[in-house]
Amino acid sequence: MNQTPTWWQALTTVPRLNPGQWQTLALPVRWLLAVRSSVLFMTLMSATLGGLLAWREGAGDLGLWLLCMLGLMLAHATNNLLNDLTDSARGVDSGNYYRNQYGIHVLEDGLMSRRQFYAYVAITGGAALLVGAYLIAVRGGLTLPLMAAGAFFVLFYTWPLKYIGLGEPAVLLVWGPLMVGGSYYVTTGEWSHAAAWLGLLYGIGPTTVLFGKHIDKMEMDRAKGVRTLPVLLGQKNARRATQLLLISQYLGCAALIVSGKEHWILAIVLLSVPALLRALKALEQAKPEVRPERYPKQIWPLWFSAQAFGHTRQFTSLFMVALLIAVWL
Repeated sequence: MNQTPTWWQALTTVPRLNPGQWQTLALPVRWLLAVRSSVLFMTLMSATLGGLLAWREGAGDLGLWLLCMLGLMLAHATNNLLNDLTDSARGVDSGNYYRNQYGIHVLEDGLMSRRQFYAYVAITGGAALLVGAYLIAVRGGLTLPLMAAGAFFVLFYTWPLKYIGLGEPAVLLVWGPLMVGGSYYVTTGEWSHAAAWLGLLYGIGPTTVLFGKHIDKMEMDRAKGVRTLPVLLGQKNARRATQLLLISQYLGCAALIVSGKEHWILAIVLLSVPALLRALKALEQAKPEVRPERYPKQIWPLWFSAQAFGHTRQFTSLFMVALLIAVWL
């Protein structure tokens, strides 16, 4: 990137910057880039889904829902910081590792010192804990065990879970039942199995993005001893598993409609089928060795993950719109 990124670019992309550009940025923009705020969209959607499900039941506290959303996004931001810190400290992100090829890595790029980075972790994680502590005090009940489960994944996702093939199942659990069911509970004070199941259906989307990312960098991970689930499955099986996960979201929606648990308007998710077909087609073959001529330079070497992320954004948006419309139908 030749120009200093705008706030919007910091929120939606992971640009490459040189030290001179970094020094010109306002502190909030630096924080947005350091925590990779562009991927916080998935957490925002999980919390929004939990709140929407509470709202359509005519229950819940708007203030607690907003605080829960804030806390979840701060927790995700903390996880991203710890991910970069752990992998950098263990030498995984050193050199021309995949993580450094597609966007900013403030430690490996020498944009801030370890001490400065620790401050980011402490402030971001501390803010998440303060929000969580308030919600525990006000809502009580399951809030503490739900928060404890979330803290476990924040602290241990990068190591050891990601290193032993448990990163992908963790993402499915966290971005699905834990976040959606948890935000529903904090908002209403009641646990909902229906909300948790809908959360599981949504959580498949972020899981496909992670699968895609880990397939993209399989060889580098294998060489550095990072045994992600795609590394354990192998190239072909990992791509097939991702295809099945993508298709399962539509099968899940169909099952909800046929069973009468959701309104037929949920079929609007079929508008994301073109993105689904693009992702399925890309997954039919191994990733290209070099960037295709018309492929955007700014997102290379992201390949399968980019396709999965594009589909997830479309499917999730339509999924949320359908559930919202169903309130009035």
